[in-house]
Parts: sequence; C-alpha cells; structure tokens
Amino acid sequence: MREAEIKRNTKETKIDIKINIDGKGIFSGKTPIPFFDHMLTHFSRYSMIDLNIQAAGDIEIDGHHTIEDTGIVLGEAIKKAVGDKRGIYRFGNAVLPMDETLVSVSVDFSGRPYFAYRGPSLSEMPGFGIYDAELTSEFLQKLSIHASLNLHVVVQYGENRHHIHEAIYKAVGLSFRQALEKDIRRGDEIPSTKGII
Repeated sequence: MREAEIKRNTKETKIDIKINIDGKGIFSGKTPIPFFDHMLTHFSRYSMIDLNIQAAGDIEIDGHHTIEDTGIVLGEAIKKAVGDKRGIYRFGNAVLPMDETLVSVSVDFSGRPYFAYRGPSLSEMPGFGIYDAELTSEFLQKLSIHASLNLHVVVQYGENRHHIHEAIYKAVGLSFRQALEKDIRRGDEIPSTKGII
C-alpha cells in the first residue's frame, strides 16, 4: 500500500497528514482556512489520493504559515508513499478548462525539485478571506520541493480569480494521478534510464 503519515509541529503550526496514493480521492479533516480546504478537496478528488489533514496555525497573523507548512508536509508524505517510484508513469500532464479559464500543468517525479509558474500575477489578485491569492504558488512551490518533483503551472488565460485557482488545483491533481499511476507494461522497473530516481 502506498500510504504515509507525516506530522510537523512548530511554534507556528501543527500539521498531521495521512495519504493513500491508491485511494478514491476522498478529502477529510480540515484546516482553519475554508478556501484552502475547498482547493485541497479538488486536488484530492482529481488526483485520486485520499487525503486526511488536521491542521492548526497562527491564522491570527495570516494564512501563510499554515498553507506553507501544509505544502511541506504533503510533499513529504507523497515522497514517502511513492518510495523508489518503481512502476509509475513518472510524468503527468493536464490541460484543464474551467469556463473562461485554461490551465496547463506538467509534472515529473524526477527526484529533482523545481517549480515554475507562468500566468497572471497571483500576488496582485484579491485573496479569499485569509487565503492570500499568492499562497497558491507558495503552496505549490513547497509541495514541489518536498515531494522532489518538477512542477510547471501555466495559466494560459482566465478572468475569474476563483476559476483560476480552482483550475490550477484540479490540473495539479490530474497530473499527479497520471504520473503516479502504475504502468502495467513497465512492471516493477524504475522509470529512468539511470535505474534510479
């Protein structure tokens, strides 16, 4: 079973995440940030990763530490659950339309962290309560670093800020599902000419 549980306790946050890569896309638990829960629900549903999260943080300051640390812990949990990556597709791509918005996401579970975002400036968008709009890229950057993967997000166009963020989380989920699926033709091989990732 490709499952993992990671906990992180600091003076700013307390995060406990359990995942099952081979799940049914069920999100449970909660963070203190409703919009973030909404986005994580989409990620879980479209990646088919069961995600249980219990998070608390210093939201009296803002949502930054809670969202950043959730990206760290989720990345570590995914890395642990995936293991040596035997038999996975490794690469995943998704192009997701959401009304007037179109988002493209590509991932490579390469063992080398890299995050790139191209599109409208998220930091210039209004937020969603204590979820500052720029925290989407902050979360994804920490996820890519701690899961050790390449993650490229391109918002090709869009106007509605809710649609832009939701399309990003859905497309990330879809690309993770594709990359982490077992390739029956590959069997138990590691998907690299190096023999290791």
